[in-house]
Amino acid sequence: MKKILMVASEAEPFAKVGGLGEAVSALSTELLRQGCDVRIILPRYYSVDLVRENLKKYPSPLGVPLGTHEEWTGVYEGRLPGCAVPVYFLEHEGYYGRDGIYGPRGGEGFADNVARFALLCRGAFQLCRMIGWIPDIIHSHDWPAALCNVYLKTLENHTEFSKTAAVFTLHNAGYQGVYHKDDMNAIGLSWEHFYSSGFEFYNKINLLKAGIKNADMLTTVSPGYAREILTPEKGNGMDGLLRERGKCFSGILNGIDYSLWDPSQDPFLPYHFSEKTLDEKEKLKNRLRSEVSLPANQDAPLIGMIGRIVEQKGYGVLLSYSRGDLAAICRELGVQIIILGTGDAAYEQELARLAWKLPNLKVILQFNTQLAHLIEAGCDFFLMPSIFEPCGLNQLYSLRYGAIPIVSNTGGLADTVEDYNEQTGKGTGIIIDTVTAENIYNAIKRATDLFRNNKTAIRTLREQGMKKRFSWKKSAGEYLAAYEKAIALRDKQTPEE
Repeated sequence: MKKILMVASEAEPFAKVGGLGEAVSALSTELLRQGCDVRIILPRYYSVDLVRENLKKYPSPLGVPLGTHEEWTGVYEGRLPGCAVPVYFLEHEGYYGRDGIYGPRGGEGFADNVARFALLCRGAFQLCRMIGWIPDIIHSHDWPAALCNVYLKTLENHTEFSKTAAVFTLHNAGYQGVYHKDDMNAIGLSWEHFYSSGFEFYNKINLLKAGIKNADMLTTVSPGYAREILTPEKGNGMDGLLRERGKCFSGILNGIDYSLWDPSQDPFLPYHFSEKTLDEKEKLKNRLRSEVSLPANQDAPLIGMIGRIVEQKGYGVLLSYSRGDLAAICRELGVQIIILGTGDAAYEQELARLAWKLPNLKVILQFNTQLAHLIEAGCDFFLMPSIFEPCGLNQLYSLRYGAIPIVSNTGGLADTVEDYNEQTGKGTGIIIDTVTAENIYNAIKRATDLFRNNKTAIRTLREQGMKKRFSWKKSAGEYLAAYEKAIALRDKQTPEE
């Protein structure tokens, strides 16, 4: 039985900004099903409700050494909903007792993020000692957990963790944790590690770079994205290091939990349907329109967007005041669009302004799980014009819920959505080759033309998409293989004296 500690800044439902939080919890649940002893450690953010989440506090505090000083944290334990995966929370009022995970809503990251996440990573080792449980694998996720890999190869190299292997997953290489070099003091390592452990990045600290350098195995969340970030164009400055580590790097496609995302029994939906009862989807479309105050219009295709309102997701292009932008789509194509999410304050403000002017555009600036499920179920199409997309989950939900995805040709989107071929009838969605406002406009026009003129093609696309499966069972098997390889690589290493 493999013992695996997941170290992450997010895990649904406790803390979630994007796909990272969903992936950590879903992968952990599937690994448990496959016989692993898997546990998760998170910060106890201000938003984690002790009562609602039924968390139990450990009677003794946890001391976490960080260089010349020691921080003290409270420790809470809970479970992932519906399964036995333990989730441990480190409580520190100074670092985690505030709104926001990485920074205030719509603002920059917190200035003390290096110290906040150093506490999480160093605290992970201390927690294992406290509970008397030493993992075979520490699986860290993205830059906030990258220091685990460094500590494992330095401070913990001669301890009871000397045989523990480090697996590091890049969920988005565009976010790297780049900070002033003076933050080395908060990490608790001597200055010699600024260079030797791989932190140095144009005279600053880069936590992602250090994590990549010190991991035994590296993964990212789709084969397509793994290929893309090996190139200078899409590697965000990490392509050279990733190419150096190529034999230890692979792309493993994220899955989704089909017990949670099933339109035939989804508890968030007032009506249910399957690929055999697609007529019921129309009731959900009407319900969704009513929920967001859109007028009934059978000739208007309903398009959904859910997620972070940021440049990466295509909002810079959609709001670019160029030919084919969001305003033109709404005014000229006779569609209705619903956008749910939060993100960049400037984009939020511009979307709110447009929604005030355009009666067929509704913008809900919040996280709302129930509404997200209803959007997936009630929409005709789902738009994801991402500039880059490591994996993407919403297109997988959309396929399952019969909301035909309109997606850019990148990363995990290209791995999971097949462009509709009108001659053969094959395909599951509509691909935007290059993300420009005009290309997005043309892809949506192609979709609306099909919607109005070829109901058979629309039904075929829905049915073919709903039959696709991207389950965590296969992905978890690939992670188990990566864990085995990481352990074998770790066993070959001799700790430095």
